[in-house]
Order: sequence, then C-alpha cells, then structure tokens
Amino acid sequence: MKKTILITGASSGIGKETTLFFAKNNWTVIATMISIDLADDLLTIPNVCCYELDVTSTESIESAKDKILNEHKIINVVLNNAGLGYRSFVELSEDNKIDNIVNVNWLGVVKVCRAFIPVFREQNFGQFITISSIAGLVNLPLGSFYHSTKQAVESFSECMSYELLDFNISVSTVQFGNAPTSFQANVTKCKATKIDSYNRLMDKVTAILHKKTKKNTNLTPIITKTLFNIAENPNKNFKRYTIGFDANFMSFIRRLLGYKVFNSLIRKSVLGHF
Repeated sequence: MKKTILITGASSGIGKETTLFFAKNNWTVIATMISIDLADDLLTIPNVCCYELDVTSTESIESAKDKILNEHKIINVVLNNAGLGYRSFVELSEDNKIDNIVNVNWLGVVKVCRAFIPVFREQNFGQFITISSIAGLVNLPLGSFYHSTKQAVESFSECMSYELLDFNISVSTVQFGNAPTSFQANVTKCKATKIDSYNRLMDKVTAILHKKTKKNTNLTPIITKTLFNIAENPNKNFKRYTIGFDANFMSFIRRLLGYKVFNSLIRKSVLGHF
C-alpha cells in the first residue's frame, strides 16, 4: 500500500524539495502551507495533495486535519518542517518578531503533534519527524531566538517520545547546517543601529552564514534522501539524526572540546576575542 506523509511548510525550500522527492518515490504527499496560493506547481505534481494549514493556528490545523482525514484514511508520517529565522541582538529584539518565531518554530510543532497524536494512536502506528537544526545542539552568535526555539523542539520531541512508546509512534529530530535554499535570504534581521559593535557583528555573522550556505551545494539532496530513509525505517526509540559535514563537525567539536573551550573558539573565530 502506498504510504502517506504530511509535510508542513511545503511550498518552498527543504519542504518543497522533500515533497518532490517523496512524490517521485511513490509516496502520497500531503503538502501543507500557510496559504494555498503558495502551492504553485505543486498542484500539478502527481502524488501531491495541497492543503492550507497555518501551524500557528489551532483552528487552521483542525480545519486542515478534518479535510485531510476525509480524503486520506491513513497517515504514516508527519514531517514538521515549517520554520523561520530571526537574527537580532537581544537588546534590539521586537516583541512581534519574537512571538512569530516562537509560534512557528516551537509552538507550531507542538500544535501539529497534538492534533495528529490521536490519529496515530488510533492507527497504532505513526511517525513524527521534526526538522530541528544544528542550532538545536550548539549555540552561536546572534542565535538567541532561533537557537532557543530549536533547542525547545529537541527537548519537546524527546519528552513526547516517552509518552508515545505504547502506541507504536516513532519520534525523531533532524539537524543540519545551512542548506542552499531561500531560508537565509528570508531570515528577518534587526536594522543597522548607532552601535558600531552590533553592526560589525551582524555583518560578520551574516557573511559567514551566506558563505557556508553557498558551499553546501550538495546538502539539499542529502537531506531529502535521509528524510526518506528515516520515514521508510522508523526507529522505535527517540533518535536525533545529524546531516552534513558542518552539522556533524560542529556537534563533534562541541562534545570533544566541552563548553568552555568551544565557547572560546567561537569568540576567537567570530568575535576576535579570547
């Protein structure tokens, strides 16, 4: 029987590439997005069904869920992919932008999982895969908001996994570095200020991230293939998957060096401070 995956944030970036990969490999893909107007060419792709779903809205999730279950009797996997970035200094951060990233990156995952746990429980099987980030494992400059939401996703997913063991529901998170998608270009950043130190740091961090993104030319297909393998082979126990050289290297170095030395390394390489 053909398997079915629901993907949030499927209209662009990793979400869209994963949608296309699964559809090509004979999965039915429930591609969800904040507005159906963003579906574009996905509406014509075989094995892809598009639905409007705003992960920040319980009402939107429930409405989409009703429509989806009316047309798809079984869902094998829910992939929490929807996410956004916010690069700002704590002092200059704005309430609406903080609320937005928390509502999408963390509470969006919570609300989608909460909605589909009963579906998986009644089926007595299912799998939640959540796109986290290397930002969920290590802390880097100007990541106060993005990193904290990803670390929240890691903790939430691991805690939730214990609750779901008796129902044959698998939970995993996936971390990777900067994939060559539109994500970095769409990251919200605070404006230039009169504080020279802040402006220099913002420029330096932004340049580093864009440089890393351009280098990772082969990362996106590796991510989509890995997500496919995870979906095809659910792990009973909670598992974190780390994809790509950058993410694996950062994770390894952080564990190897310990907090103090790793922190010193970041200060020296990014800030020029020992």
